[in-house]
Amino acid sequence: MGLVAALVVAALVAAVVVVSAVREALPSTTGTAELPGLGADVTVLRDDSGIPHIYGDSLTDLVRAQGYVHAQERFFEMDLRRHTTAGRLAELVGPDGLDADKVIRTMGWRRVAEEELPSLEPRTRQVLQAYSEGVNTYLRGRSPGEVAVEYRLLGLRLPEAEIEEWSPVDSLAWLKAMAWDLRSNYEDELARARLSGRLSPAQISEIYPAYDYDAHPPILSREEWSPQQAPSAERSAVPSALTTGPAAATASGGSPGSPVADEVYAAVQRALDAVPQVLGRSEGVGSNGWAVAGSRTTTGTPLLANDPHLAVGQPGVWIQNSLHCRTVSAACPLDVSGFSFSGLPGVVIGHNADIAWGFTNLGPDVTDFYLERIVGDTFLRDGNWEPVTTREEVIKIAGGADQRITVRSTVHGPVMSDVLEGAGDAGSRAPTAQEGDENQSYAVSLAWTGLLPGRTADAILALNLASDFDEFREAARDFAVPAQNLVYADREGHIGYQAPGQVPVRRAALPRTAPGAWPAPGWDSAYDWQGFVEFDDLPWVLDPEDGVVVTANQPVTQSASPFLTNDWDRGWRSSRIGERLAALDKVSPADMAEIQLDDRDGFAEVLVPALLAVPLEASEGDLESQDLLDFTREARELLRGWDFTTPAGDADAGASAAYYNAVWRNLVELLFDDELPIGLKSDGGARWRSAVEQLLENPESAWWDNKLTPNITEGKDSILRQALVEARLELTRELGKDPDGWQWGKLHRVTLEHRVLGGESMPGVVRWFVNQGPFDLPGGSAIVNANTWNASRGYEVTAAPSMRMVVDLGRLDASTWINQTGVSGHPMDDRYADQVDDWAAGRQRPWPFTADAVRASDPDELVLRPEGSATG
Repeated sequence: MGLVAALVVAALVAAVVVVSAVREALPSTTGTAELPGLGADVTVLRDDSGIPHIYGDSLTDLVRAQGYVHAQERFFEMDLRRHTTAGRLAELVGPDGLDADKVIRTMGWRRVAEEELPSLEPRTRQVLQAYSEGVNTYLRGRSPGEVAVEYRLLGLRLPEAEIEEWSPVDSLAWLKAMAWDLRSNYEDELARARLSGRLSPAQISEIYPAYDYDAHPPILSREEWSPQQAPSAERSAVPSALTTGPAAATASGGSPGSPVADEVYAAVQRALDAVPQVLGRSEGVGSNGWAVAGSRTTTGTPLLANDPHLAVGQPGVWIQNSLHCRTVSAACPLDVSGFSFSGLPGVVIGHNADIAWGFTNLGPDVTDFYLERIVGDTFLRDGNWEPVTTREEVIKIAGGADQRITVRSTVHGPVMSDVLEGAGDAGSRAPTAQEGDENQSYAVSLAWTGLLPGRTADAILALNLASDFDEFREAARDFAVPAQNLVYADREGHIGYQAPGQVPVRRAALPRTAPGAWPAPGWDSAYDWQGFVEFDDLPWVLDPEDGVVVTANQPVTQSASPFLTNDWDRGWRSSRIGERLAALDKVSPADMAEIQLDDRDGFAEVLVPALLAVPLEASEGDLESQDLLDFTREARELLRGWDFTTPAGDADAGASAAYYNAVWRNLVELLFDDELPIGLKSDGGARWRSAVEQLLENPESAWWDNKLTPNITEGKDSILRQALVEARLELTRELGKDPDGWQWGKLHRVTLEHRVLGGESMPGVVRWFVNQGPFDLPGGSAIVNANTWNASRGYEVTAAPSMRMVVDLGRLDASTWINQTGVSGHPMDDRYADQVDDWAAGRQRPWPFTADAVRASDPDELVLRPEGSATG
């Protein structure tokens, strides 16, 4: 009893320490404060959701105040992002950040941001500087513990961090992190290279099937977009087959599928996976965004909806805010509201007084891997040996000794196979096209548009200030990375779309495959990037005839020109949104929000009939007894008459969804994972649905034979039956014997974890303060309500709508929005998690825009005054 009592006392003491530390860091949201550099008073009204609406008389005053407010609410998040993007995470969190730092230093994100700053428009630089000064004013005179509780808690096991002043480069470096998580197909490019010696060309083609344009239309039809030039034969190819023979050997170093070459690619994959996910990546990281013309709406004016699907966590990736000039004029042109990233001035997604815009990930192929032949400090290029560029990086580690790394680069970019231990050794032994030369070295470098200085910061500010489609398109011209589908609507009645981005032009590494689908030979300059797609050649449309623009990461057009990528999302979400809109005579704002919550699994319509057709009768030689098959039949009956919806808790559909998803998880494991290496297991997402859809029509495929049972040759019905049986047994263990009591939400849950303090390394009392959940969620992968899960890991939600918004262009104050968590980044603040319940339930809150609507919410009022004029 003494030990138990001591533990209870210790827990209570820890709780008191945590609570007092949290309270110390909470910001003041009322009264007055000085903000040097202001030209006049700025008023910050925090509405009944704690969302700051900022009112001032100049552009720089507004963003200066925005920096101050972001630092009040989210500075630790900003500092974490800054340390991550600079490759200095280990300085903040200790040795756990070392691998990430090695990779990011190798790529040099902050170096690129430093090059980018002087290339921006003077107005953008002024905005970035004013924002930084606002941040620094809030920090001045405050200890780390007074800024955020995270510093105090990290200080329990590490030396207390020092807070540096914020700079414009810190803001720009965050754009690199955004671009990294939202780049396109580098995982697929590496995966294809790793699989090329393990699987037959036919098998690789079957798990990278061609896109079905008939079933899932692109964003723009042939009538809405016609390319300005005919595609070349190389650009029009579809990467549906692997070429073998001399051509493939030349491109991939002689033996692309050898175990040693695979280790090089696997090492690169491990290195890139070490980068923290700031927005999320892979399956589930996408978005829904669509606009409906006034002729199709109940309001008679356009409606626009958006819900980006990103990683889950606490705090959420967005902060809601508004920036309003009291009198809009050329001297003070800003009147905008929406979702921002803490650390970056302006609004990223939202609306101003004239237009609204949303983003979904365009996902063009903007990364390429090059195979490099290196000897000593030189690399081969067009028959000549050129010097490898090197630099030394010193990584400081909180609580540990500094580490030094040498970064090597070729003309293509950083050598990523150097980053983690073991990669260099594997590279030195890897085969090359030139047999017998034991001194050759084989490495992998990375070319990525994010490592080139760009002007995305100019584009974000210009979007905030745009008043019509022409200005919107002109702003998009500078949107380099991450390339996004830009959906548009305005108060004059127009809707539109623009594909922006810096998209490289290059030739394919292998014949009859798409550019960028495979690593290219770095020793031949013919495979270098030849420039970038001209902005005027990128697809766009204004006022499409059908009155609808739907984007959900599907292909932009069916045309191969300009070539963007072939690794698109497979269109299940976009098709469903289109179906829902087409079924409505007139679309209301409520309809838009309801469609965002649509949880029908379109692929179930394909798979369930095949599952119901499988015989569940035992015969000689079967592994399953008749009793087990009868036990399985009881569960399979849940699929008969199911409407294919995936609610979290509905008594009927929820049980059906639970069993169906368990069958799907077991099916992809049985079908694919017996032949896929670690790190490439099927996640069960959209591409795998398309693959299985085609395999159901091809029962002779080698995928239907499980290689883990060498003495047994399975077939389609056998694998489907095993999946049905294994799912029945699994859910019996997890949810009970009676299928009627199963619920999808009991498997499909999310806990919003703090990105630093939420893990098992922290005491339970700390995790209790900073994490939220678990919550039972509906939906799933390749579903409009995209609460994604990874079939190789379980049913837990890995990505989800990071926010939802519906903009009513006829009555902006009637618009609605919701964030995943809340405005505040301070645990125990009333606004830390106050939107989570509404977000999980699919509810949205009123989105006040006009000053009268904000005032009607009984807001807290903070007045920021020029230096020397504050009274208290």
